[in-house]
Amino acid sequence: MSDGSADAVENSRPQSDNPADLVSFGHLELVAQQLVEGLLMGRHRSPFKGSSVEFVEHREYYPGDELRHVDWRAYGKTGRYYVKEFEDETNLKATLLVDCSASMKYAGHSVSKFDYARLMAASLTWLLLSQRDSVGLVTFDSAVRVQMRPSGRRETFRQLVEALQQTEPGDETSIATVVESLLPSLGRRSLVILISDCLDDLDDLRTTFQRIRHARHDLVVFRIVAPEEETFPFERPTQFRNLEDTGHRLLVDPARLQREYLKQYQQFSQRLEHECGSLGIDYRRILTSEPLRTSLGNWLAERNARAGQRR
Repeated sequence: MSDGSADAVENSRPQSDNPADLVSFGHLELVAQQLVEGLLMGRHRSPFKGSSVEFVEHREYYPGDELRHVDWRAYGKTGRYYVKEFEDETNLKATLLVDCSASMKYAGHSVSKFDYARLMAASLTWLLLSQRDSVGLVTFDSAVRVQMRPSGRRETFRQLVEALQQTEPGDETSIATVVESLLPSLGRRSLVILISDCLDDLDDLRTTFQRIRHARHDLVVFRIVAPEEETFPFERPTQFRNLEDTGHRLLVDPARLQREYLKQYQQFSQRLEHECGSLGIDYRRILTSEPLRTSLGNWLAERNARAGQRR
């Protein structure tokens, strides 16, 4: 390979782990794949294992097919021979719930919460698919925007990335309403990963999380937070706009507001973490300034450590 070709290949890959650089680089598919390659080289593995076979469909019998796969009940009804087809079931069925409500637009001095969530969802998809897991996607605000059922097929990654790229933050959040409509379609025990800023009513969130856990799903909550939301660094009189109610604006003196804001924010954060802990939910608070390789790597390492302790 010539030096020019080598440079072209090198320049086609992001050169930084900084979330802002990754988002500005574009090419979500490539960025997610590179992030996961680094994680797998670091020997992070999925702590979820299991294998079985799953019925897929009927097809007509052909000479040479094994008789044990003939569906005799179908023959009794139709007078024709049909064979049951099976495929190896993937290790795990995972559904990513990605919040695309208006509050996810907030960026501060880093990437927007939604851009970070989108990059995280794409990376998790590639990671799970590379370990033969099955992945589905739901994007939502006050209702489901996109729903893709879990699949382990090769084209799943491209389809899911395209859905993420075509989605932009929209309406207000209603996690409870969305989960209520989704629960019947989640099927048997699976992994549910919520990627959201969780800016919703805490009582509603607790009830929603309880329903997911009572359905025997394993729930992971990645709470995406902008650093400015935790520090409230504003000093001069500032106009604040409710991102989920675009007509609501408020001009305030941040110095007078800061103490009460931080008090309420910390109370909300502490209670959310406590509620998740009491329900056995894997809760992670992720800053949009944190390199994704670090946040995902730490999560995988901790889950693997816990899985090892249970063996």
